Amino acid sequence: MNLTEFIRLALAEDVGDGDHTSLSTIPADAQKRARLLVKESGILAGVEVANAIFAEVDPTLVVNVLMNDGAAIKPGDVVLTVSGNARNILTAERLVLNCMQRMSGIATHTRQLVNLLEGTRTQLLDTRKTTPNFRICEKMATKIGGAVNHRFGLYDMILIKDNHVDYAGGIEAAITKAVTYLKETGRQLRIEIETRNRAEVEEVLQVGQSDATRVDVILLDNFSPDGTRDMVRLINSRFTTEASGGIDETNLRAYAETGVDFISSGALTHQVKSLDLSLKAY
Repeated sequence: MNLTEFIRLALAEDVGDGDHTSLSTIPADAQKRARLLVKESGILAGVEVANAIFAEVDPTLVVNVLMNDGAAIKPGDVVLTVSGNARNILTAERLVLNCMQRMSGIATHTRQLVNLLEGTRTQLLDTRKTTPNFRICEKMATKIGGAVNHRFGLYDMILIKDNHVDYAGGIEAAITKAVTYLKETGRQLRIEIETRNRAEVEEVLQVGQSDATRVDVILLDNFSPDGTRDMVRLINSRFTTEASGGIDETNLRAYAETGVDFISSGALTHQVKSLDLSLKAY
């Protein structure tokens, strides 16, 4: 789904057969203006999306952007103004706010975590733990906040997790089948495999380096910081490393100091409070 498709589906869900409140109370030719006000400090995200929503609702609306995605915002700031047909401004209002409030909340939380990594080599990854049909916006928000987008969906990477390993009959079988599948289908996809203990890491190191069973990334799932450090040393840069599971702002720095390449966090998108914004007439 691209951004235009998302906006059209979201408007169809919200508007249905018409914005009857605006249709019944606002003259068809009324021309008004509004400004988007900040009511809570954080990191701004969703300006690009707001522009696209206004354009989809009414290409004649005039949007004047005063602050861009990624900017630090505080109460009283004005992000943008919009002027034009009053009915169409009101039709776009809630979708604009819903997107920007949630995206800004995600970007704010992401930036807080990224700041905790300062001085280390570790980068923060988002995950697929996103709101159905809103992933495009949530992934945009994590990137604005300073994280790196991991795979967007099931189609752009092979990530062999614990259930895949168990269903396939073990690590070697899962890796071999994945590599064979890529060769047979002519696809060029990176392969990442989740490991749960030292024995599984050692098995990947043994079987994951030949052309027949190559692996790109080893995911260290639910290891402690000390355990992660030991595995990073054992892997010794032969593979890209990623840590995940039970990592939050209280221990993020400890994991980064193990030397792991990436830390992934589903909490970037599934445990976030929206930032308070409003669209007001003036």
